[in-house]
Amino acid sequence: MIVTLIVACEVAFWVLLAAGLTFRYAFGMPRTGLALLLCEPLLEVVLFAVTAIDLRNGAEPDWKHGLAAVYIGFTVGLGHSTIKWADARVAHRFAGGPPPVGPPKYGAARAVHEWRVAGRWVLAAVVATALLQAAIWYVGSGGETDSLRAWQMRMMWLIGINVIIALSYTLFPKQERAKLR
Repeated sequence: MIVTLIVACEVAFWVLLAAGLTFRYAFGMPRTGLALLLCEPLLEVVLFAVTAIDLRNGAEPDWKHGLAAVYIGFTVGLGHSTIKWADARVAHRFAGGPPPVGPPKYGAARAVHEWRVAGRWVLAAVVATALLQAAIWYVGSGGETDSLRAWQMRMMWLIGINVIIALSYTLFPKQERAKLR
């Protein structure tokens, strides 16, 4: 049931995003579009509540409960930037907005961009880890929590990988090649 709900939340995320942007740009109803986009966090609240109820009703914590926590963390850390990314492209394509600005390619500006990206991923992993820890405490010492701790380790790896990537752009910045005449 939890996996089905996670899939339903993911589908609903994209449906709400498409509906919000459609109302915003195609129908010229920006407030209705904004209201639809603001419904996105409700998906995570529902998923969180159902997962907590499932655990409270005696379900043994397993990979599905961990996946639910990770999904919520990723939506918290990356959801806003995903919506901004889609909004910029839809505004440009269908509403005469300016072309979306890509990330910088070189130097310190690229390093700053990579640290911002890493920050979003770290936020996602920290939220997921905190939810996983809350689930571990909620289940208590009598429950089997190894699968939740395994998800926590994955989140630590995710943080490490993102910090290494951002650090590499800081320590070894890509330089623009000299133009040939």
